[in-house]
Amino acid sequence: MSARVERAFPAKSTKPEQVVLNFDAARLKAPFLLRCGAILIDYILLVAVPVLSLLLGRYFEYDGAKLLNSEISNTGWLITVLIALTDFVILPLIVGQSVGKMLTGLRVVKSDGSPATLKNLCLRHLIGYPLTILTAGVGFFLSVFSSRGRALHDFIAGTVVIYGKREVVKTDSESESES
Repeated sequence: MSARVERAFPAKSTKPEQVVLNFDAARLKAPFLLRCGAILIDYILLVAVPVLSLLLGRYFEYDGAKLLNSEISNTGWLITVLIALTDFVILPLIVGQSVGKMLTGLRVVKSDGSPATLKNLCLRHLIGYPLTILTAGVGFFLSVFSSRGRALHDFIAGTVVIYGKREVVKTDSESESES
């Protein structure tokens, strides 16, 4: 006698589609100085680890080439690379925000208001940011003059940085079940 177990697997996994109603990027656009603050927070986070590792190396009396090739320095740079990947790719992909954007209340979304995809974020961070830096920051100042607050990297990726939270409206059946 044998028992047979059958499992049903869906042919294609589908995510529920989110429809953003009444999205107005001009009304929700992130203030320029707040965006600068978010970038500053991300920059401090990235620079802090190598600086601390170099200070720690100096504390242990490493000097010159020995300091730069020490295990402490190499570990610091490895941690910095991991923080950069997490802060600029993984977190924006999962929650639409870097650490700086989380602390300032900003969010990266597609220009239609839906969550940014991996393609959007890769375009934004791997092509858009370097081009913005190559323009000596002029690409970032486009956000001051754009009605939707979009910088060069936002135009390239089809994204917009907004300041605001989603409002959740409860239906009558949900509010009755909570009572």
